Amino acid sequence: MAVQAVESVTTPAASPSFGPAVALSCRECGERFELGPLFACAVCFGPLEVAYELPAGDPEALRRRIEAGPANIWRYAPLLPVPADVADRPNLNPGLTKLVRTDNLARELGVTGGLYVKDDSGNPTHSFKDRVVAIAVEAARAFGFTTLSCSSTGNLAGAVGAAAARAGLKSCVFIPHDLEAGKVVMAAVYGGDLVGIEGTYDDVNRFCSELIGDPLGEGWGFVNVNLRPYYGEGSKTLAYEICEQLGWRLPDQIVVPIASGSQLTKIDKGLRELIALGLVEDRPYKIFGAQAEGCSPVSRAFKDGHDVVRPVKPDTIAKSLAIGNPADGPYVLDIARRTGGAVEDVTDAEIVDGIRLLARTEGIFAETAGGVTVGVTRKLIESGALDPALTTVVLNTGDGLKTLDAVAAGPTVTIRPSLDAFRSAGL
Repeated sequence: MAVQAVESVTTPAASPSFGPAVALSCRECGERFELGPLFACAVCFGPLEVAYELPAGDPEALRRRIEAGPANIWRYAPLLPVPADVADRPNLNPGLTKLVRTDNLARELGVTGGLYVKDDSGNPTHSFKDRVVAIAVEAARAFGFTTLSCSSTGNLAGAVGAAAARAGLKSCVFIPHDLEAGKVVMAAVYGGDLVGIEGTYDDVNRFCSELIGDPLGEGWGFVNVNLRPYYGEGSKTLAYEICEQLGWRLPDQIVVPIASGSQLTKIDKGLRELIALGLVEDRPYKIFGAQAEGCSPVSRAFKDGHDVVRPVKPDTIAKSLAIGNPADGPYVLDIARRTGGAVEDVTDAEIVDGIRLLARTEGIFAETAGGVTVGVTRKLIESGALDPALTTVVLNTGDGLKTLDAVAAGPTVTIRPSLDAFRSAGL
């Protein structure tokens, strides 16, 4: 499909298939393009994102409309690139996951201002990826794609397989060959094709980019490549939900895991949209990025004061975050610096400690990415970068059952079925 810039989109009309979305806008040069399966600017090759004409008028009326909506991300349909009847279509309907006030964890970490975990393990395939895929499915339908695809570090593969099955689409997803067994099973069980690629996620992603330009990829919607502008908008719903669940107010601080960096950038976009719409009070907030030390190119760039993120070869148990060349890395740096936040990383041992700490204090079993955010939160508090007296939200983006290999656990003791044996165990 040819990429063509259009001048008329400066004063556009919203498309029925894309709700309030009116164009794709280059994040680098600002050039606008018609809504389509495009992901790179034809002028400067910068990344494209969705531009909107968001509803104007009474913020209270919009709040009431949202609160009266379905108990999933479609309550925010007026702010997303989806049709008005999206809630009536076959979809996994993710979102509105729990925002858990974690007072036990707060005491362990010395937080006095209120600590919350946004627990996205409650989504249909037990990760936040269900949010982004739900938006991408609607774009795939609008563009007439028949096969849903992606490159994935694991969670996205399962989300795409499940969403495609529900929507009646074919699926073919691509993963590194050495993913955690739980994620491989979850990606394969939905009946689509699952292809393991020998190499890292970055190798998988490059392969998918080549496939898009080949006749073999005709009719395929790659959710994180040619549908990426729409897909990324699903992460905004995390920001919307957090603020609504806090009583329509901004968190003071939020800690977000970094893989490609898209989630963090879109959370910031969502917060700024809520401010512009008058749905929350405009006041300062800080966004912190969290990486594993074994794949921490954004953290390194932040600490070194660089604007360029140098690619690395991942080597960490946090495979869902193991993207050595994160596409949104430079934008993460901009947001962390603009909001007064930071980007930090933790070792694999600290990741496991974070998983155990959250499980022991709050009964939430996080996957390795959640161990990263908890570990980084503790590290940021200890360094003074994160203020323990302020309201803080930490993201857990997936279920620990997907990354069982990361945590060694078993029975405290094994005994014979008798009271004497139990007494002897000294429990």
